[in-house]
Amino acid sequence: MAADIGELLVPYMPTIRVPRSGDRVYKNECAFSFDSPESEGGLYVCMSTFLGFGREHVERHYRKTGQCVYIHLKRTIKEKATGASGGGIPKKKSPRIILELEKNENVNNEDYECEDEAKLVIFPDHYEIPLPNIEELPALVTIACDAALAARSPYIRQDSDSWEEELKDSKHENNLQQLDNGVRIPPSGWRCGWCDLRENLWLNLTDGSILCGKWFFDGSGGNGHALEHYRETRYPLAVKLGTITPVGADVYSFDEEEAVLDANIAEHLMHFGIDMLKMHKSENVNPVDDIKPRISEWEMVQESGMKLKPIYGSGYTGIKNLGNSCYLSSVMQIIFSIPDFQRRYVGNLQRIFDYSPLDPTQDFDTQMAKLGHGLLSGQYSKPPMKSEVIEQVMKEEYKSYPQGMMPKMFKALVGKGHPEFSSNRQQDALEFFLHFINLVTRNSNGSDDPSEIFRFMVEDRVQCCQSRKVKYKQRVDYIMQLPVALEAASNKEELLAYELRRREAELAKRPLREIVRAKVPFSACLQAFQEPENVADFWSSELQAKSAAIKTIHFASFPEYLVIQVKKFTFGVDWVPKKLDVSIDMPDLLDVSHLRATGLQPGEEELPDISPPIVMPDQHKAPEIDESAVMQLAEMGFPIEACRKAVYYTGNLGAELAFNWVIAHMEEPDFAEPLSLSGYNEISQNEVGLAGGASSMENQPPEEIVAIITSMGFPRNQAIHALKATNNNLERALDWIFTHADNEDENETALDVDTQSHIITNAEAEPAGPRIKDGPGRYELFAFISHMGPSTMSGHYVCHIKKEGRWVIYNDHKVCASAKPPKDLGYIYFYQRMCY
Repeated sequence: MAADIGELLVPYMPTIRVPRSGDRVYKNECAFSFDSPESEGGLYVCMSTFLGFGREHVERHYRKTGQCVYIHLKRTIKEKATGASGGGIPKKKSPRIILELEKNENVNNEDYECEDEAKLVIFPDHYEIPLPNIEELPALVTIACDAALAARSPYIRQDSDSWEEELKDSKHENNLQQLDNGVRIPPSGWRCGWCDLRENLWLNLTDGSILCGKWFFDGSGGNGHALEHYRETRYPLAVKLGTITPVGADVYSFDEEEAVLDANIAEHLMHFGIDMLKMHKSENVNPVDDIKPRISEWEMVQESGMKLKPIYGSGYTGIKNLGNSCYLSSVMQIIFSIPDFQRRYVGNLQRIFDYSPLDPTQDFDTQMAKLGHGLLSGQYSKPPMKSEVIEQVMKEEYKSYPQGMMPKMFKALVGKGHPEFSSNRQQDALEFFLHFINLVTRNSNGSDDPSEIFRFMVEDRVQCCQSRKVKYKQRVDYIMQLPVALEAASNKEELLAYELRRREAELAKRPLREIVRAKVPFSACLQAFQEPENVADFWSSELQAKSAAIKTIHFASFPEYLVIQVKKFTFGVDWVPKKLDVSIDMPDLLDVSHLRATGLQPGEEELPDISPPIVMPDQHKAPEIDESAVMQLAEMGFPIEACRKAVYYTGNLGAELAFNWVIAHMEEPDFAEPLSLSGYNEISQNEVGLAGGASSMENQPPEEIVAIITSMGFPRNQAIHALKATNNNLERALDWIFTHADNEDENETALDVDTQSHIITNAEAEPAGPRIKDGPGRYELFAFISHMGPSTMSGHYVCHIKKEGRWVIYNDHKVCASAKPPKDLGYIYFYQRMCY
């Protein structure tokens, strides 16, 4: 028999590989569906590519590649037998291989156990060889099977790439000085030793002082006393109270200016009487503070306390949270509720799958089609049948009822190479939406770009206040940013009375069971959107000098789907990000026709089309940097050199813009490196060469990257300027363009000589403009995304979508009919053009 199996495998030996360290073995998720080993048909893993396939898709891979040998994985979940005492009976150790598969979070592991089965399957005859089978299989096949079965999931590796795992060991962990001053830290009731604050408290590991922080990654505020204490004493390490658990704690090194790991944290904490094994991760809050108001944002947005009826079937499939992935789930639920995306990906499903590359896990169209089909097919949203429930009880076997999907492959692909979306941190849903639109455009073949439904043209009108002449310019955009007109709140007296009650309750340390939020009319926000804004440092071509100017914005076209972001997030007086808790009566029917651009009006005179003089950079002159803005950022806990770069690269326009630069660049390897202007010196030298008649292209961004950005509708000069400002990084350049949208006039005039020479000498024709689908400006609300929490980088996202005449709430994997959709508390609103 052994000889027979060995002979049977001989023709296939060249196609069987042993997984190397860099290989990804996909044992948990099919490349074309969300089938897994727990699915009825199990999962087939190719022994050449190590891709996983459900029963429905493995035949396609066999026909396409000719690969015949697969490992078939099947997991069965059974209820544990109970002994006389009611506890689980220890199971005899089985010689069967236990697969390195992820746990089913829907199963209580105390009551159920997993039985894993592995077989070697040879196509096309489906000849099965149970594993392990050391006696009968050739040695190479045994080694390959064992390595594949023991390989960790590629997503387990990805999950470890979180912020905590990226921390480095502190240089102070082995030689930290700790004073024998008799300080013992109680397990609760902490206060700042300088100002009595009870939140964001840091324990200095040298002298045991407890002091408040300023701004340490989590958005919490304080008075910066921990940092001041370090400056006075030079005691380097501090641990955040409330984060100490048996497995670690959040440690910050003032000396190294970053969060660090402390291998001896248990010993360092024990010095002050803190036993890590008895600590739990929680914030230090009063019991009074734990009492939630009856109408809190969390309760209203999630419709807590209401009996919501679950909905199953096509279009009502939830997405399980992968760990702070609700921002992705909310956006993608809405995306695949739009017919254009359904047609583009799900309508072309078979064609996309048939022509997918050999590695479909890295193909955007394949993963989009897979996700769309999963959401719309209803295969992963089935209610448990009563008869099946009875049968499973009789057999003492757990049957996994498909309730939502876990799109780990999709998340890994769309976040690949992005410093934020590739991590497991919570992200801004709007930023992800724009990132997703960018991916769709880059992966579309021109005319078949479904993201065009969001694209529209904006007309910027800038008027020089001295000459009264105007300049009109159009640009592409995908979102309408709606300001919150707090000054127009209709319940100002009620707000003042509530603020008094809140302060009294805070002093008396008693709960306040109500919340009064500002009620802002939508009309006031829309009026604020239309108001002219001042343009700082505007260079007037009429005056040939800087002048004051005002800018107004209108729609040069109206998209099929209008996306509106409510600008709820701002900065407090101490530059700590905060969120406005407001209620805006967003309309179901919206008419913005009056915001259509009109272009140059009779009697208006245009500013001359003259570029400002080119200022040659001085290599020997030190850059001008607003040191006050640098210090404001440094007090938040950022490295001083990073703060200097942030202020310099945002043009000394203030700490707020510099703060945005810091957040966007803090994951870069050279984030804390000193400011280097060598690139500008090179430009200066090139310009000297051009003046003598030579042309230099050394600093010109790669043309293929410029073409990608211009194909998205951005001007060529803006694309070049953005790439130069971000060291030719495509993702960062796109972020730069969006964050500098209000400074386009300055960007346009900031081109250096070699760029202009390149444009002139090549005489290139400007690329065709972006495809725009214009129409009437009347819309109907069909979806919105709500955010709960103090910051876009924390909290939770939920979306509501109007389907079949009713509102539906999508809260991760839970999909229910909405009882009272909180349309006034949304963050991003999606309107579709009304049909006539």
